Amino acid sequence: MRKKLELSKYIACICEGGAEKAVMDILLENKLLIFSKENLIEGRFIKCRGAQSFQEQYLRKKFNGKISIIRILDSRNENFKISKVYEDKIDVINIVTAPEIEMLIIHSEGMYEKYKSSGKKPCEFCMQDLRKLRYRKKYDDVIRYFDTPDKLVNAIKAYHQKQQDKSEYSLLNLLKE
Repeated sequence: MRKKLELSKYIACICEGGAEKAVMDILLENKLLIFSKENLIEGRFIKCRGAQSFQEQYLRKKFNGKISIIRILDSRNENFKISKVYEDKIDVINIVTAPEIEMLIIHSEGMYEKYKSSGKKPCEFCMQDLRKLRYRKKYDDVIRYFDTPDKLVNAIKAYHQKQQDKSEYSLLNLLKE
């Protein structure tokens, strides 16, 4: 069972890297997310890891309501400390893809058990053991691999099933039911 996400009217979705952005672009373009492009600040995903630079770029603008900041990241340890001035104006939601977004490809290929026994990082496993994919951890590689939205959604569901910490939000929480 997935936890329900309550989002504000205004959303800032921060994607850690190109692979994360590609996944989110596929989901957004195919209207599979619980929010739309119209909800996104500036109508796009943001690449901005630091809280300080995010504040300076985006929070100084006037918004008529709260902002949900959705962070798509593979680390549970990254701090995103917002100034106390903005604390009651934002909600920060971390979508953890630990250990890496490449886990979606591993699940899509049905290679989870082989990956687990390999001792490799997910990106190494994709590049070395799944060579036929010609995967190089780039935006275009992810777009090319997930050539249908169903392939991506099925991988997200499979990944969520194996997720260690069910109390964390995952990409599944961002999908429409």
